[in-house]
Amino acid sequence: MKNAFITGITGQDGSFLAELLLAKDYNVFGLKRRTSSNNLGHISPIAKNITLIDGDMCDYKSLLNAIEIAKPDEIYNLAAQSNVGVSFTQPSYTLDVNARGVLYLLEAVKNLGIKPRIYQASTSELFGGVEGTAPQNERTPFTPKSPYGLSKLYAHEVMHMYRDAYDMFTCIGILFNHESERRGIEFVTRKITNAVAKIHYKLDDKLLLGNIDAKRDWGYAKDYVEAIYKIIQYNKPDDFVIATGINYSVRDFCDLAFSHVKLNYLDYVKIDERYVRKLEVNVLQGDPAKVKNILNWESTTNFEELVSIMVEHDLKDVYNLFNLIRH
Repeated sequence: MKNAFITGITGQDGSFLAELLLAKDYNVFGLKRRTSSNNLGHISPIAKNITLIDGDMCDYKSLLNAIEIAKPDEIYNLAAQSNVGVSFTQPSYTLDVNARGVLYLLEAVKNLGIKPRIYQASTSELFGGVEGTAPQNERTPFTPKSPYGLSKLYAHEVMHMYRDAYDMFTCIGILFNHESERRGIEFVTRKITNAVAKIHYKLDDKLLLGNIDAKRDWGYAKDYVEAIYKIIQYNKPDDFVIATGINYSVRDFCDLAFSHVKLNYLDYVKIDERYVRKLEVNVLQGDPAKVKNILNWESTTNFEELVSIMVEHDLKDVYNLFNLIRH
């Protein structure tokens, strides 16, 4: 039985991945920040089957201790400050978690003298400035346009350095936007579906957004963690773009989400300049040819199904919350 160590285990991807690994009979260990002691979030239903270890990506000694306890065959680094907008207001923290934290993790593994396979969660935001170059693949130049993208570029390159310098099995998934009913409410897709539910139940009457013509390649997170698992099982460490190959605008997302409850998004969506990025990334579209050809993976949940899953979840969530408050 293999041991897997997951950072960011309480988040969207971490919780789906933990479920997948448990189903494959792994011993699953997760890094839990001390400041989130009682907030197990999405892993609450499986918490009894997971060993949680206190630690922090910004604290080398705690990472060293956690890895020593877990004795992992596989490490999945999913921990990050992953909100692009927040990275502009908290650039130092973003750098600490996303860049320095990866360095600490690699140093801990090296200094312990162990040889686990290590997966790094990378991002399509690496391609932020490649206007006119679509789709983006593993050979597309990186031109990040946010502190988040820059921090992930450091992590990407340091994974390569430790792969080459120390013969470490460091593999990377460059994941394009992937969403789910577990997405944080601060992200635009979940902000939309949550607003749709509130407007449907007449608890709100508008949704404030920024650039709704920005286009993204959106997939379902539950599909994407299967790609993550395949990447770390591959016989050599490599980099893979994980995407659907199709992009849609934020406007398209709004249209589908509001249509799901028979409403017209034009009646409710208002543009607010506060939500427009300082350096806007207008188009991101991935080319999943490599992961499809080598690892036989492709996204199985289409855009319409993804939006439906998220809206249906938030309709139930808002309904239950409203009834709880009312009673």
